[in-house]
Amino acid sequence: MFSFYCFKDEKNQLLITNTWLKLEWNDVNLRWNESDYGGIKDLRIPPYKIWKPDVLMYNSADEGFDGTYQTKVVVSSDGTCLYIPPGIFKSTCKIDITWFPFDDQRCKMKFGSWTYSGWQLDLQLQSEDGGDLSDFIKNGEWDLIGCPGKRNAIYYKCCPEPYVDVTFEIVIRRRTLYYFCNLILPCVLIASMAVLGFTLPPDCGEKLSLGVTVLLSLTVFLDMVTGSMPTTSESVPLIGTYFNCIMFMVASSVVSTVLILNFHHRSADTHEMSPMVKSVFLQWLPWVLRINRPGEKITRKSIMMTNKMKELGMKVRPDYPLEYPLEERSSKSLLANVLDIDDDFRAHTLPHTHTTNNTAFIRVPHGGHSVDDSHLVHTCMSSCTRELNLILKEIRMITDKMRKKDEDDEVRSDWKFAAMVVDRLCLIVFTLFTVTATVAVLLSAPHIIVP
Repeated sequence: MFSFYCFKDEKNQLLITNTWLKLEWNDVNLRWNESDYGGIKDLRIPPYKIWKPDVLMYNSADEGFDGTYQTKVVVSSDGTCLYIPPGIFKSTCKIDITWFPFDDQRCKMKFGSWTYSGWQLDLQLQSEDGGDLSDFIKNGEWDLIGCPGKRNAIYYKCCPEPYVDVTFEIVIRRRTLYYFCNLILPCVLIASMAVLGFTLPPDCGEKLSLGVTVLLSLTVFLDMVTGSMPTTSESVPLIGTYFNCIMFMVASSVVSTVLILNFHHRSADTHEMSPMVKSVFLQWLPWVLRINRPGEKITRKSIMMTNKMKELGMKVRPDYPLEYPLEERSSKSLLANVLDIDDDFRAHTLPHTHTTNNTAFIRVPHGGHSVDDSHLVHTCMSSCTRELNLILKEIRMITDKMRKKDEDDEVRSDWKFAAMVVDRLCLIVFTLFTVTATVAVLLSAPHIIVP
């Protein structure tokens, strides 16, 4: 058997080979004496004029069943007949896509007589090595590993005689350089783009669209893979498993991006951060991931100190370091902070005014003497008190608005920091997942690159 070209139609599970069959037998009726016929040693006779074995390929998928070209038979003077018909054989071949594109395929070509039993026509292999591969022409997608042959004698219940066939098993290996450069490598690069999307700030506006674009790109690559493979549910190809894992990762990254954007744009008017969320996203996860706010370092000691002060019901001034005593870190009254004084001015007496026995003494600024007039003083004090009350009321309104604005800004800042923490966590988790999936696929393959 001389096989010099091999092509595989995976979609239809067919093996197409350009093969030469070599059939040799001895016919006693075709012997002659060379000296009686002018020294003629051999003749070329058309196959339909002499007897020849009706050897056909059993697992043929050709429309005409027999794909051989009827060449002439070389008949020697001793009765030896040599028949080498070339042909393009189209045989069925079950495709195992488990390790695609790092797979080896084994396709069988079964030859036997269509009408003769083993007692009438005995098929024998010319060589124990099987097919002759010396004239094999390399294929761009497949490497021919071997073509062993085996003689089989099968007995059926209906008949006592054996039925002989010769089966050649063509072992081919896929050359993976094409798939590695055009499918696996682009998939890894696209997955890395999805991972790098977690480094984008949420305010840029392209964070979510990047993840969706990457997901669509992977869908196109997966469609290219499924388009070249047979429709079967027996197994899932290795590269299909890898693409599904990467697509799951990218889809999860899109969901995570939605959660991050949701966190980033939350405010005190719409959401309230629970104590558990604060503890997880503002304390422990930043400590584990080594994320700190500007001017603030999160340590285990600071986390425990903050939790202890919350239990005591004390409000921590953010501008005081954690090393200060608790008494100094507790905040003053809000009005005192606004006016930038040591404490609330309501705890002190008015400047240039003091009272004794319900009588007020007001110092005259131009060096005059003190006036003791209770009615005048009472009128002035009433007017001053009224004005001070109005001023105090306005200051309270301003301080209430400023306090609410500060609280809202603090809550918004907490949510933005929580979004940044989730962003960093997703970056680490999905990077590890992508690297692990890629390494696991490459290590599980029987062979990685066959150029």
